[in-house]
Amino acid sequence: MTNENNSLLSSFTLPNGITLKNRVVMAPMTNFSSNQDGTVTDAEVDYYARRSSGVSMVITACTNVTPNGQGFPGEFAGYSDDFIPSLKQLASGIKEQGAKAILQIFHGGRQCPPDLVNGDVVSASNIPSEGEGNPVPRGLSEAEVEEMIEAFGETTRRAIEAGYDGVEIHGANGYLIQQFFSPHSNRREDRFGGSLEKRMTFPLAVIEKVKSVVKEHAKSPFIVGYRFSPEEPETPGITMDDTLALVDKLSDQGLDYLHVSLQDFHSTPRRGVDDLSNTRIHYLLEKIDNRVPLIGVGSIYSAEDAKKAFATGVPLLALGRELIIDPDWVQKVEAGKEDDIVTEIDKDRQKELVVPDPLWNAIINTPGWFPGV
Repeated sequence: MTNENNSLLSSFTLPNGITLKNRVVMAPMTNFSSNQDGTVTDAEVDYYARRSSGVSMVITACTNVTPNGQGFPGEFAGYSDDFIPSLKQLASGIKEQGAKAILQIFHGGRQCPPDLVNGDVVSASNIPSEGEGNPVPRGLSEAEVEEMIEAFGETTRRAIEAGYDGVEIHGANGYLIQQFFSPHSNRREDRFGGSLEKRMTFPLAVIEKVKSVVKEHAKSPFIVGYRFSPEEPETPGITMDDTLALVDKLSDQGLDYLHVSLQDFHSTPRRGVDDLSNTRIHYLLEKIDNRVPLIGVGSIYSAEDAKKAFATGVPLLALGRELIIDPDWVQKVEAGKEDDIVTEIDKDRQKELVVPDPLWNAIINTPGWFPGV
């Protein structure tokens, strides 16, 4: 095992005192594989368990905090106590293999397909996503915004009762929390919209609610993370300087980690900073200034990819699609067998890779989903 691998495989202690056995995390990925009633399937649990023995922490696919928050078919739900046994089944499957189990909590907002939410598509304002045929959402009333904040808290309580080690607040990828922060989707004139600072009100209120629930209900340290996307292509839209202002605020919220959502770890900003040649990760680490751990992610497949990413100074790395391709990635690095790591999907190994049919069909039928597909 090389020195670089040794660093990647070294333990790391989060701000709340929980120690992770290494620096490699399984990124949250939609798998389309839950039951129609919002409960997890055995195939889904098996899929996570297969990938939970090497990494230190598994962040699940998103779970919706209200019935009208479902963003995908085959998504497992967390909006009612009726789902606690289902949530527990998934947490147990992950933890039994030695990883910390983190439940990602979210609301799809204007990204929800109308047929999945009985036509009740909601957002910060009545602005549809750009593109043809996207539904026009209704803007949430101020009372409904308060109810939504409570819903994030209630799902956090369920995560605690189901045995999770933490939650990740999903403020990325254009979903509801990001919609409140974005000047494209948030045209409100009340306390939840307007200036950059006012557009932070909803995300910060969700964090405050989640933390208060943890303080009240968790009997041992419980991880609270927050995921964000650094930029939006729309105009108006979130720019890199907007995100740096948000991250500056998030770094002082007592969170256990921040998690940037990137397609490419080494990507550069499109606007909002003076020097567009520096990477987004560079700007984020500079702004955070060691106040909270940052999880980096984005097209990391080989051990060499991971070493280059880790060398930037991020304390934690998330692997997404690569852990579908090779669930034994961490174990191979531990054993000094980096050359045995598989970086292209093998279409004949679904059973061995323990990938549920709905996710496998998405992989095989979507050009560009993976290298080699």
